[in-house]
Amino acid sequence: MRVKNSFLNIAVGLGNQLIITLLSLVSRTVFIHTLGIEYLGVNGLFTSMLAMLTLAEAGIGSSIIYNLYKPVADNDRPKILALMQLYRKAYLVIAGVVTGLGLALLPFLDVFIKDANVEHLPAIYLLFLLNTAAPYLFVYKNSFLNVNQKNYIVTAVFSVSAILSACMKIAILYYTENYLLYLALESAISIATAIMLAQLVNRMYPFLKEKTKHRLDPETKANFIRNMKAIILQNVGNYFIFGVDSILISAFVSIAAVGLYSNYKMLIDICRTFLNQIFTGMYHSLGNLVAKEKADAVYRIFRVTYLLNFWLYSMLAIGLYLLTEPLITLWLGPQFTMSDTVLLLLVLAFYERGMRNSLSAVKTTAGIFHEDRYAPIVQAAINLGVSFLLVQMWGIAGIFAGSLLSALLVPFWNTPWLVYRKVFQVPLRYYYYRYMAYSLLGVGACGGVALVERMLPSGTILWLLVKGTLCVALVCGLYTGCFYRTEEFRYLKSAAGHLLSKLPAAGRVAKWLPRRKRSLDMTGS
Repeated sequence: MRVKNSFLNIAVGLGNQLIITLLSLVSRTVFIHTLGIEYLGVNGLFTSMLAMLTLAEAGIGSSIIYNLYKPVADNDRPKILALMQLYRKAYLVIAGVVTGLGLALLPFLDVFIKDANVEHLPAIYLLFLLNTAAPYLFVYKNSFLNVNQKNYIVTAVFSVSAILSACMKIAILYYTENYLLYLALESAISIATAIMLAQLVNRMYPFLKEKTKHRLDPETKANFIRNMKAIILQNVGNYFIFGVDSILISAFVSIAAVGLYSNYKMLIDICRTFLNQIFTGMYHSLGNLVAKEKADAVYRIFRVTYLLNFWLYSMLAIGLYLLTEPLITLWLGPQFTMSDTVLLLLVLAFYERGMRNSLSAVKTTAGIFHEDRYAPIVQAAINLGVSFLLVQMWGIAGIFAGSLLSALLVPFWNTPWLVYRKVFQVPLRYYYYRYMAYSLLGVGACGGVALVERMLPSGTILWLLVKGTLCVALVCGLYTGCFYRTEEFRYLKSAAGHLLSKLPAAGRVAKWLPRRKRSLDMTGS
């Protein structure tokens, strides 16, 4: 059941992501041609500013989800109800806090925006604030589907919402060029989707509407508060690591530069979201595994996910590095491209952060929050300090260099140390040996693909598609040749065959895959 739910989560997530990606590209094109680069910059800036106000939410959500794994596995309804009621109250407070802090920032918009010629800035900001705060009144029940490994339902509902929203927003931009109407529609659909999903959860799990007098035991409550405080600290740090780029660019360069960066960021975020659909589909299954299995079983599955993690992140990093500039040139024009140094720094940051994905999943599902609560704060201080210094000398590239350097100085060392020591109980050197071997292989693959693709033209979309296909084929061929004898690769191949054999249209494709007992057992599959 665990593997079946993971597969459903991944399949729905990938289908959703493909459709939304195509619509996002169309929407971004229409946005730029109707409103211009400055409105695109304002869009990116306000998104970053309001992300700062939602930091506490992630702390509460992650902590309660961690506490729900065991009662859901044990079908302990009184404890589930008590946690969900606590969740609801916490989100009401979050909605109020986000609204209050957001209104407090309103008089200071001019501080964050440099050289902007955009009308109705206060009204635009208030619509962003509404879209950020209002869904918190209803969205808290989504987590119960996620814990039950049914996040494919959440994904499907949001997919329909996103497709409807994108189509209507494209029409509004094309026919009216009215940004306020564009944002009002986005807010209305976002709130309606949150309400609809909450009603769906109530129908699927009607016991969640019951009131309970059950009180959480002191240990659970203390653990919740302890973890929540730690995660809030971590998210404050993470915001100043990942969320302030647009604000710094706007303040030190220009709002138009934020627009240029937002196109690169959108392409990188599409790749990251695409991969998150795969790994999030496994995330809650991993949480169930950590709750039930011993350290050696968790470590064996981690090695499999880590190989998959490297394979996919390195392949997309290579594609981003080689194809982003020609894609933007064809899509929007050469005036929308940035320097090669900026692109390299963005891709390296994408790869470094992605390579920690499997580790972070184990760390979160194992409830390791308190031990490294100050690490993101230290990383944020390094990031801001280095970025402020280097932006004076290197411009935009200095901001991204600060982000990458801070990641290499803090979580690159801290996260593996905690997971290997507290969860796997395995010497840390094994992680870095494998990391270096994987990374050297990735660099070699990038060089080889670059040499081959340099011989091909890239002046049309068709040739760009050929290059993208060639990149995937060459990387997968090289990695298959390197890993086909490993236990991890055999497990992935066997699991792929097991899943494909259950699909009527793919049953014949799966016949070439080995029908044998998997060497790495995932209990409950």
